[in-house]
Amino acid sequence: MLLIPAIDLKDGHCVRLRQGDLDDATVFSEDPAAMATQWIDQGARRLHLVDLNGAVAGIPKNRDAIADIVAATDEDIPIQIGGGIRDLDTIEYYLDHGISYVIIGTAAVKDPGFLSDACSAFPGHIIVGLDARDGKVATDGWSKLTRHDVLDLARKFEDYGCEGIIYTDIGRDGMLSGVNIEATVRLAHHVRIPVIASGGVASLDDIRALCQVEADGVEGAILGRSLYEGTLDFAEAQAFADNQDATQA
Repeated sequence: MLLIPAIDLKDGHCVRLRQGDLDDATVFSEDPAAMATQWIDQGARRLHLVDLNGAVAGIPKNRDAIADIVAATDEDIPIQIGGGIRDLDTIEYYLDHGISYVIIGTAAVKDPGFLSDACSAFPGHIIVGLDARDGKVATDGWSKLTRHDVLDLARKFEDYGCEGIIYTDIGRDGMLSGVNIEATVRLAHHVRIPVIASGGVASLDDIRALCQVEADGVEGAILGRSLYEGTLDFAEAQAFADNQDATQA
């Protein structure tokens, strides 16, 4: 089970939001690069970055902070990034500057042709972010709930050749209310590519529950507020997950 610390960027700072609300942001660090190295020192094997300003603007807005994080990690571990990615030039820029995976969310739903082109142009580097509430996909920073069924879109995007899917239950994100295991497993059963859980991880109990469904196709989990508020110790959580993997091997 791959546990991925999240670094959400707003105005160059590391913040956490509640249910995606930019007006409900808590600043946890004014030095995102230092935060990145902290997670790596604790055993992180991948980092998850989100350009929150970019997600709203539709273009990257935290490039300096992102560049600082890449420089600080010295490309030791893969970094995935989402937020404001609407064209192939932006994807190429990120991949050329040390990012391993680019996450396409709103643009994948609104412009499937763009996602298809991205998967063709950059095979192995495109992850789709599907954010949903009650099985329906949300877009535009979760401000708009569509009629698209999350399972139908997941199958469609898998056929395009995306590397994996990040599934976020937007009703739980940033709320420390527990992972929606049932919905995440349901999605994983409908696709062959890896699914990464996001939203609601609160404690080691959630990691334990996720490890139990790893064989169902849930490859990893993104950890945010639980790390920053101290309800989950990252090093302990990753060690626990690794131990579960060794036991099941």
